[in-house]
Amino acid sequence: MIEVPDFGNKDSTSPVRRRTGIDPISAVKMPEGLTAAVDAWAESHQLTRSDAICKLIELGLKTASPVLTPVHPLESDATRIEGIAVHEIETLLDPALPADERERRIRRLTEGPPEFSHERIDLPKDAPKLRT
Repeated sequence: MIEVPDFGNKDSTSPVRRRTGIDPISAVKMPEGLTAAVDAWAESHQLTRSDAICKLIELGLKTASPVLTPVHPLESDATRIEGIAVHEIETLLDPALPADERERRIRRLTEGPPEFSHERIDLPKDAPKLRT
């Protein structure tokens, strides 16, 4: 008969590995050339490879321009798509039309018929109106 250790047993004699650091370990896969460059940078700054990678990432994040994330990705997509649609509509409209008529037609085509405005997910919802 084969004995199977009881992993649920608290009195197990197997050693418990203690954490050596306070930060979680992250593996990084890098090409040889990049690893050599990191090692050279680490040596010149008297750091270990792990500390050098952390420092280089911190430096890169400080100098990188912040990425502006929209509140909701759908909003930025809708805005971008509407801009493209307006540009395309402007190329199709007759240049002889008065400016206000051009704007009315563009608005009508991009916003759609008013009877469908409640279905659009890119428009803010109005508060429900109370009937008196």
